[in-house]
Amino acid sequence: MASALRLALIAHDEKKDDMVAFARAHADFLAGCDLVATGTTGQRIVEACPQLEVRRLKSGPLGGDQQIGALIAEGAVDALIFFVDPLTPMPHDVDVKALMRLAIVYDIPLALNHATAEMLAERLSQ
Repeated sequence: MASALRLALIAHDEKKDDMVAFARAHADFLAGCDLVATGTTGQRIVEACPQLEVRRLKSGPLGGDQQIGALIAEGAVDALIFFVDPLTPMPHDVDVKALMRLAIVYDIPLALNHATAEMLAERLSQ
């Protein structure tokens, strides 16, 4: 039996509502995944979709992005959905870039916006 897809979920503040909408729309798919998320994103998802089990790490600016990066480097994440807000300055921008770099280096699927996340979820749920 194949193991569950290990999926990391992150959303910048202005994109958290989009992530919640994504989680609601794909709750059946996500329920079959081993989910990990940064703190506030994970909390928002659990509040909107209490049937989902989400391992919550620290908030992104407090190290959550780096924790997910470490999981990617350890081979413990199969795909990353990261709803990025390109219009708001981020004080932890270097952490965000490092996380995206790790996803590229370890060649895991990386969705940075809703449209790509939809395609990824559709493909992975087949």
